[in-house]
Amino acid sequence: MKELTKKDIIQASEQPNTTILYFYTPLCGTCQVAGKMLEVVEQMHPDTTFGKADLNYSPEMAEMFSIESVPCLIIAKAGKVQEKVYAFKSVPYLHELISRYSGHSER
Repeated sequence: MKELTKKDIIQASEQPNTTILYFYTPLCGTCQVAGKMLEVVEQMHPDTTFGKADLNYSPEMAEMFSIESVPCLIIAKAGKVQEKVYAFKSVPYLHELISRYSGHSER
């Protein structure tokens, strides 16, 4: 998953296609597990844009997206937040969630 700058995040969130934005901090153990799950899910969705950002270096993103805690997954499309997720649960859960927004329903 590509590490995004503030400019990248803003551009990605405004794309007409679904974009998955993952916000984390490196010392968060839960974030490390969530990141590994997202790496698996990213492979299942090659046509969906994924990106991640360390909130320590982008605190203004926390304010812009009203992020309450990490890890945080934001599903954005055409400049609008479609969904914000704090409980990553499992790889199948994330796959199903992202499939709903990216138009892929694989079974």
